[in-house]
Amino acid sequence: MSNHALDWTATDKRAVDLIRVLAMDAVQEAGNGHPGTAMSLAPAAYLLYQRVMRHDPADPKWTGRDRFVLSCGHSSLTLYCQLYLSGYGLTLDDLKALRKWGSLTPGHPEYHLTPGVEVTTGPLGQGLGNAVGMAMAARRERGLFEPDAPAGESVFDHFIYAFCSDGDIEEGITHESSSIAAVQELGNLIVLYDDNYISIEDDTHIAKSEDVGARYEAYGWHVQHVNWWTADGGYHEDVQALYDAFEVAKAVTDKPSFIVLHTMIGWPAPNKKNTGAAHGSALGDAEVAATKEILGFDPAVKFPVEEEALAHARAVAERGKTLHAEWDEQFKSWENQDSERTALFARMATHSLPAGWTDALPEFPADPKGIATRKASGDVLSALAPVLPELWGGSADLAESNLTTMKGEPSFLPANRQTSMWKGDPYGRTLHFGIREHGMGSILNGIAVHGGTRVYGGTFLQFSDYMRGAVRLAALMEQPVTYVWTHDSIGLGEDGPTHQPIEHLWSLRNIPGLDVVRPGDANETAVAWRAILEITDRPAALCLSRQNMPTLDRTEFASAAGVARGAYVLADGTDVILIGTGSEVQIAVAAREQLAAMGVSARVVSMPCTEWFTLQDASYREEVLPAAMRARVSVEAGITAPWKIFVGDAGESIGIDHYGASAAAAVLYEKFGITAEAMVAAAKSSIAKTRA
Repeated sequence: MSNHALDWTATDKRAVDLIRVLAMDAVQEAGNGHPGTAMSLAPAAYLLYQRVMRHDPADPKWTGRDRFVLSCGHSSLTLYCQLYLSGYGLTLDDLKALRKWGSLTPGHPEYHLTPGVEVTTGPLGQGLGNAVGMAMAARRERGLFEPDAPAGESVFDHFIYAFCSDGDIEEGITHESSSIAAVQELGNLIVLYDDNYISIEDDTHIAKSEDVGARYEAYGWHVQHVNWWTADGGYHEDVQALYDAFEVAKAVTDKPSFIVLHTMIGWPAPNKKNTGAAHGSALGDAEVAATKEILGFDPAVKFPVEEEALAHARAVAERGKTLHAEWDEQFKSWENQDSERTALFARMATHSLPAGWTDALPEFPADPKGIATRKASGDVLSALAPVLPELWGGSADLAESNLTTMKGEPSFLPANRQTSMWKGDPYGRTLHFGIREHGMGSILNGIAVHGGTRVYGGTFLQFSDYMRGAVRLAALMEQPVTYVWTHDSIGLGEDGPTHQPIEHLWSLRNIPGLDVVRPGDANETAVAWRAILEITDRPAALCLSRQNMPTLDRTEFASAAGVARGAYVLADGTDVILIGTGSEVQIAVAAREQLAAMGVSARVVSMPCTEWFTLQDASYREEVLPAAMRARVSVEAGITAPWKIFVGDAGESIGIDHYGASAAAAVLYEKFGITAEAMVAAAKSSIAKTRA
C-alpha cells in the first residue's frame, strides 16, 4: 500500500472525539438510538468528509460532487455529525432533536428532508444497492454528456462512497447488488464495510461465518483490509492506513472497491465497547460520563461546542468552494462545445420532456385478435428510444418475456461482457440485472436519485414480492421509477399458481405514493406510458398481460386518452356500470353486449389506475361513476374485496379470491368464473338490489 501524506492534527483528533461525544449525548437526549457505530466510525466518516470526498457544503446538489450513502442508516449520527461539522446547515439543536417530531435528524436519514442526505436508508442492504445504482447512473450520464473524455477527466466523473455494516452484508439484497456491481466493473464505487463483529444480538459469530472480504473478491471486487485491532488484543485507530486504502481504491478504475475496516463498536466506552449494548440503545449516564473523561471532555457538559475543532472542520467548506469553482470553469468549457448535449443536460436536470415527444408514440389499429399489452409496451419503448435518450432500463433476466428491450439499442456493459445475443458498451442503454429482483429495485432507486435519467425495470408481477422493500422506498422518496411487471394474472396460464398473481394488484395499490397502472389494450398502454413519463414525483407500476387482448375500435369506443385520468367511460349506458381493468376490460365489453340484447343499458368504465382516478376532482369522479347509478359490477383477475370502494353497497365483484391452477388461460377464466356471463348475472343481481 502506497503511503499518501495525511496531515492529521491534534485538532482533527479532537473533532473526531467530539463526534463520539455528540453521538452519545444525542442518543441520551432522545432516550433511544444507535450510538456505538457512530462512535467507532467517527474517524472514518470524518476522514471521508475532510480529506477524501469532493463536496461543497454550500451546495448539497452540486452536480460535480461525490456522493455518500450511509447504508447502515440506523447509525444516522455517523452522517448527521459530519453534516454538522462540515457546515451543511445542521446545528447542535438539530442533533439535540434526534429522532423527534419535526426534526431534520430523524431516526434514519431521509431524502428530501435533510440537506446532504443523498438517499433514504434504514432497511438494511438497500443503501448499498442504491450506491451501485448511483455508480451505474454516473457512467450512463457521462455517456450521454461527455463520452469521449479521457478516463477521470470528464466534468461528470465522480465517486460514489458507501458505508455498510454487518446487517447490510447479511441481507441478500447486497449479494444481488454487489454481484451486478462487479459485472459492471464500477471503478467509481468505493464501499467501506464496518466489520465490528457485533449486531443487536451481540457477537455475530452466532449467525455469520463467511469471510466477507473473500466473498467480495469472488464477486470480482478489489478488496483491502484495514485492521484497527492490534495483535495483542488492543485497539489503535490507524487513520493513515485507512486514508491509504481510500487512495488506492480511487486508483482502481476497472473494479468496484471494498475496504474491510475492522473496528470496535462503541470505542472507547469503558464497559460497553465491543458489546451489543452499544449497538442499539443509549449507553446510560454513567457510561457516557466515563467515556467523556477518557476523551478529555467535561462529563457535566452536554453537547459541547468546541469552537476550535468546529472551525477547523468547517474549513472544508472553503476547500469545497474552491473545488466547485474549478469545476464550474470546466463545466463552462464543456457547455460551449456541444449545444445539443448542453440542452439535454438542462432538460434532464428538471425532468422536462422535449417538445413534440408524444408524436413518437405509436397508435394501434383496431384488431379483434389484438396483442398483449406487454408487446404493446415493447413497441412503445422502441418508438420512444430516439426521442428520449434519458429513458433506459431492462429486466431481471426476463427481457424476452417482459419485452423491455428497445430495438437496436446497445446493452449497458463493459466491452468484455458482450455476448453473441447482447452487444453493448459501457454507455449502453439496455440493463441486465440477472435473476435479482430485489437488487434491481434498489439499483433503480439509486439511478433515479442520482440524476435526470428515467429508468425502468421489469419482471413478472408475481415477483414484485421479491422487490417490495425497494418499491416502498421509491414511493417514500417520491422517485419516478417505472416497474414493468408482466404476466399480470391467471392469464399467463400453464405456469400455474406459483406464477399467477392474485393478491398483488391490491397489495401494491396499498403502497402510498405508488401508481398501479393496468391498461386494457394496446392504445391504453401507449397512453399509460405517456402519463407515467409526465409524472416526476412518484413511481409507477405498469402491469401488463402475457395473453393477447383485442385492440378496441376507438371510433366505437371512447379515446384511450382517458387513461391519464385513471378511469373513463369507455362506452355509455344508464342501468348498470361495469368496471374493468387490464385484460378484463374486454369481458366487461362483452357483458355489455349481452346485456344490451336483454334490454339492459350498461356503461363500461375502464379503470386502469385507481390512484390517478382518486386524484381527479369530485365532478369528474361523479361524471364517470354517478352516485345515482348504484348498480355496479367490477371485474379483475385478482382479489375482489377491495373493489367495494368503487362498487358500493349494491355492487358486486367478479375476480378470484384463491390461488390459480395450471391450464390454458381461456380454460382458467372459464373454470374460475371470470366471464362475460358471470358479469351479466352479477349485473342483474346488482340491479335487483338497487330496486329492492
